[in-house]
Amino acid sequence: MPLLMSAALICPAAHAAGERVKVAGQWFEATARVANTDLLLNGTGLRAVSWFKAFAAGLYLPARADTAASALAMAGPKRLQLRMLRELPADEFVKALNKGVLRNLPAVEAAGFQGRLAQLDQTIAALVKVQEGDAVDLDHEPGRGLVMRLNGKLRGDVIAGEQMFAAVLRAFVGDLPYDEKLKAGLLGRPR
Repeated sequence: MPLLMSAALICPAAHAAGERVKVAGQWFEATARVANTDLLLNGTGLRAVSWFKAFAAGLYLPARADTAASALAMAGPKRLQLRMLRELPADEFVKALNKGVLRNLPAVEAAGFQGRLAQLDQTIAALVKVQEGDAVDLDHEPGRGLVMRLNGKLRGDVIAGEQMFAAVLRAFVGDLPYDEKLKAGLLGRPR
């Protein structure tokens, strides 16, 4: 079963505003700068299966949001950061991401995302694998689209469209997320 789709363990979501958060040995800064805008750390989580830890995740938004609807509707830049806790083949990442994105899109919309999703798949596949300690940033930059960085370095081309980042974020916090506990953690809700 792909790591993104497996059970989740979450670190405490309740953290004081303005404080950085440590998740499985990985620090998430209190703010992140995306598209010349300072974003707030909204929530964090740990993705694991039993003892097998895959990645820690942090969601950065322009303002706090405790529902998926408010996070998705919020204007401005956004970041979903994954901090890898072990080596992971890129093809496993691609399969799980596709499944999460497509199951959270109405069938009518899914056809329109195939080309952009294929572009993201190619960008991830070009990595071959992500290493333990890598930081994968999936950013929404208004007017540009979805931007992926690995350890701060741009990877692939910008994926145009205002809705591509939202489609990816829904896989984590939408109606059919990878895991309800991970969703709660990213939305900063107590579990």
